[in-house]
Amino acid sequence: MFYKSSDFPFILNLEKNWLLIEGELKAIHPQSFSAWPEKFLYDGKWNVFGFYAFGRKMLGNCALCPETTRLLEEIPGMKTAGFSFLTSGTVIKPHFGYSDSVLRCHLGLVIPEECALRVGTETRTWENGKCIVFDDKTEHEAWNMGSSDRTILLIDFEPQKM
Repeated sequence: MFYKSSDFPFILNLEKNWLLIEGELKAIHPQSFSAWPEKFLYDGKWNVFGFYAFGRKMLGNCALCPETTRLLEEIPGMKTAGFSFLTSGTVIKPHFGYSDSVLRCHLGLVIPEECALRVGTETRTWENGKCIVFDDKTEHEAWNMGSSDRTILLIDFEPQKM
């Protein structure tokens, strides 16, 4: 299930600052990324550069991207965050997330054509500088069939009571 981005006030600030975030992404050496640990979930190459893992700050990575870290730390209930990189031809298989206490946000940073995310029965494409919010516990899958690599900022956050 997808949510309306406008329901989450922090998204406006992320989208307003996406070029700043993309600039810090471009300064990271590719060898600083590591493989997504659940290799059974994907065919191809899915790498991540983490800032927060289940509430634990990754100090070295955060120091390399201070503005991105500042923006992340302004998100109420933020638990996990990092850059997610899919090489051309990579498919993330259908799966379910582990926690019903968080929602997932993707901010598009480098989005080639032929990339998409399916959540439940609905498929959407990412856009540079735009966020997609969805329920990670709903079956979802993603793919990059484009001719270049895709990178997003992935954020898990606890939704605030409205």
